[in-house]
Amino acid sequence: MNEKRTDYISWDEYFMAVAKLAGMRSKDPSSQVGACIVSSDNKILSMGYNGFPKGCSDDVFPWGKKSEDPLENKYVYVTHSELNAILNYRGASLEGAKLYVSLFPCNECAKAIIQSGIRKIIYDCDKYDKTPAVIASKMMFQAAGVSFQKYEPSHRTIEITV
Repeated sequence: MNEKRTDYISWDEYFMAVAKLAGMRSKDPSSQVGACIVSSDNKILSMGYNGFPKGCSDDVFPWGKKSEDPLENKYVYVTHSELNAILNYRGASLEGAKLYVSLFPCNECAKAIIQSGIRKIIYDCDKYDKTPAVIASKMMFQAAGVSFQKYEPSHRTIEITV
């Protein structure tokens, strides 16, 4: 064999798979979202998934989302995958980085993404595209010059046996 193999996965497949794998660490019963931050030369800088902050037990804080009492819903406690990935980064700067994420970022994460210097978002799902939070995200990204594009899956199966 004198030729390289041709069935290797693309960078986008690789990084989106890493983001989705990170999301599988989430203990959220309804949404497992993962994020992977990548440098301009395709090096993984950080990863994150949605969950509670350090020291906030996922056995104590609520995972529900339908209680009339906001303090009994996950929304006021959960840190989103994008913010976790930004906060997990231990390097000097994220300026010019790309973010692969399994769900389009909300407005709060958009603020952190913009402020951190990330310049491109590659997202898989945009199921909340008509909500004010995502509309605001897109408006802020466009104003700040952060590009975003839908991930185009190859529909190839990547199997990992552990």
